[in-house]
Amino acid sequence: MHDKLTRSDIEKMQEEIDHRKLVVRKEAIEAVKEARAQGDLSENFEYYAAKREKNQNESRIRYLERMIKTAIVVEDTSAEDEVGLNKRVTILAEGEDETEEYKIVTTVRGNSLNGLITAESPLGAALMGHKVGDVVYVKVNDRAGYQVEIKAIENTGEEETDTLRKF
Repeated sequence: MHDKLTRSDIEKMQEEIDHRKLVVRKEAIEAVKEARAQGDLSENFEYYAAKREKNQNESRIRYLERMIKTAIVVEDTSAEDEVGLNKRVTILAEGEDETEEYKIVTTVRGNSLNGLITAESPLGAALMGHKVGDVVYVKVNDRAGYQVEIKAIENTGEEETDTLRKF
């Protein structure tokens, strides 16, 4: 699977890799050494916990490196008044009284509980390229969908979503 990432996403991933290799890895190795020095490994919980942390760090490094290696670099090519990557969109769903606000992001930043939806999600894909006032049909599956009206579009930039999703 190839994730669509921006150059900023890749830079942040590389920063995390560097931090994990230069700082976290050294701390994890030291923790394993200290736990091993405590004696009998068969009943040494600290040793197994330290090993697990070290292995989790190495797994995260491999995961991030694989994502960077297989990534498709995308740029936001939408016009200022169109829905595109890193834009905050205010919508009103058909039959609802209150508006909802979402930011369109790449897959690595998606977090629908915090209002960050990916451009590949049903709602994100339906909104892409549309303008304020457009009524858009969001297809959930072959038998269901709903309409939303775009009320506002705000260009926010990537800096606002500084965290990468953990897997």
